[in-house]
Amino acid sequence: MKRAYCPRAFTLIELLVVIAIIGVLIALLLPAAQQAREAARRIQCVNNLKQMGLALHNYETVVGALPPAIVLSGSGNTVSWWVGWSIHVRVLPFVEQGSAFASINFNLSGDGPENNTVARQSMGMYLCPSEVDPRPAAANVGISNVTNYGFCMGDWFVWGGFRGPENREAFGPNRSRRWADFSDGMSQTMLAAEVKAKQPLYRDCGGLSRVNQPQTVPDPSADPSQFLPEIQGGGPCEFKASHSEWTDGQAHHAGFTTAFTPNRRVPGTDPQGRAGDFDITGQREKRGGPTFAVITSRSYHPGGVNLLFGDGGVKFIKNSVHGATWRALGTVAGGEVLGADAY
Repeated sequence: MKRAYCPRAFTLIELLVVIAIIGVLIALLLPAAQQAREAARRIQCVNNLKQMGLALHNYETVVGALPPAIVLSGSGNTVSWWVGWSIHVRVLPFVEQGSAFASINFNLSGDGPENNTVARQSMGMYLCPSEVDPRPAAANVGISNVTNYGFCMGDWFVWGGFRGPENREAFGPNRSRRWADFSDGMSQTMLAAEVKAKQPLYRDCGGLSRVNQPQTVPDPSADPSQFLPEIQGGGPCEFKASHSEWTDGQAHHAGFTTAFTPNRRVPGTDPQGRAGDFDITGQREKRGGPTFAVITSRSYHPGGVNLLFGDGGVKFIKNSVHGATWRALGTVAGGEVLGADAY
């Protein structure tokens, strides 16, 4: 009599071996997949900055000068009027957002209900794909959305008030530079860089007690704790989040400073005593300044930040860039000589 054929089944050991092999393969492939995704995100981030560069060049061609960081009026350090629309807003017609631009009432602030339609919009080109939380800041829901790109608005010194000197960088309050002003060379002068949305921020401290002279600012290699006692618990400062309103042209929302190199940690404590990494603006432009600020360029890309230059080029600048080189890239007419291998 013939025996019925019974197919042999997997043993438990064989099944465990197969699962282990699959696990090893996943462990080998996952980092490669993550690297591929990050490479794609970085390419999109570079493209966003290039589009911003093209928009600035088109704006300068049409208007005859670059856009001001912010427009306000007053006397000395007293502001009597301000609206505060950012560079991000002013270049909207040149990034295919003409309808959004046309809906803005530029005689009124972006914080008001009359301009909520635009302010509440999340502009994809102003967000890096690597941003971990692109949602509006909790305190600003209904006001504006976040951004991952800031324009260069100072080293430590941002604005000296209505009678003060101008900063050394591409953008500032009530000022519209022309390309002819970039005597350091457009390919060696930064316009914009990545920033982290909702970065913890101290502001309106009544000024920075140890940094208050435009021509005497700390070296880029300085220890932040030696010059910023205000970030230890805040003292008289207000605790907020920077880069949480893309429509607001003040430096803490729409800009960055070259006080410290990319992703440099500025350690301090929040009002509850918890350690963290902070931005700080001693006195906002809206408050009349004088404005000295540490608003650091940061990104979620490993090792550095993407940077937009005056000629429209975008380069990835490593965290290890020399502080003096970083500071020199920020000035439009500093006279510094930088070699091609400096960054």
